[in-house]
Amino acid sequence: MTEFQQEPAEQVRTWLADQIRDRVVGPNAEDRTNELFNAPGERWFDDDAPIRTVHLDASMFIGGIRALLLQSLHPLAMTGVAQHSDYKNDPWGRLQRTADFLATTTFGPAEAADQAIATVTAIHDRVTGTTADGVDYRANDPHLLAWVHVAEVDSFLRAHDRYGESPLEGADRDRYVAESGSIAARLGADPVPTTEQGVADLLNDFRSELRATPEAKEAARYLLIDPPLPASSKPAYGLIAAAGASLLPLWARKELRIPWLPVSERLAIRPAGDLITKTIRWALQPGQPSA
Repeated sequence: MTEFQQEPAEQVRTWLADQIRDRVVGPNAEDRTNELFNAPGERWFDDDAPIRTVHLDASMFIGGIRALLLQSLHPLAMTGVAQHSDYKNDPWGRLQRTADFLATTTFGPAEAADQAIATVTAIHDRVTGTTADGVDYRANDPHLLAWVHVAEVDSFLRAHDRYGESPLEGADRDRYVAESGSIAARLGADPVPTTEQGVADLLNDFRSELRATPEAKEAARYLLIDPPLPASSKPAYGLIAAAGASLLPLWARKELRIPWLPVSERLAIRPAGDLITKTIRWALQPGQPSA
């Protein structure tokens, strides 16, 4: 391929990478990335740690949508989000804070990771209240933290299995769960599973507490139908959101009234999910083949 032919593709790649980083990391994306990945100091996880493989992959975009939908099914957790989060007016700020926490604890120097834990814990200390049914909640409740964590680790692992570049195998699967759990434990979550089977068991234990409240259904509509995006971005986001929803268990989809269309998902949504993750991966990792 000639230099003239390569240049437009490189321009597209650079533009797309900048758009993604601006949305997910923020306007200081380059500086923040350098702080986390290139700053000296010990890290919590080795370079070959499974948590790094999963959290660096483009499948995290899909896993993140699934995690938010699944987490919304716990009435106490969802009430805390509805009463204390400005997710509708500042969705990108919320995304950037969440992404920064994951990046800092997974890739950043240990000192920065410790500070990220302290910051989130301090924020959670202020998130308390009462549900419409008169039940008190607090975000630093170890039980609620365990729910948020197990919904995340299950979602990230399932998305990586389906859309990741190199799905985890064998002992690396339990190693990923244990590594993710070490972060949750530092936040105060309890219980924290250390194996993939432990994740499945804990999810099953939570089932009796889960239901789709009006706030959960509203959040699902916001995430899947009416996201705050310009028209030019909605098609790509729609592919990510549809792929994330398709990975939910059937009982969760029924609660949130998300249709199950197995033929459409097999023939359209999942191939589209493959396409969007490959495109994101190509944009963010120069030298990778395009979709």
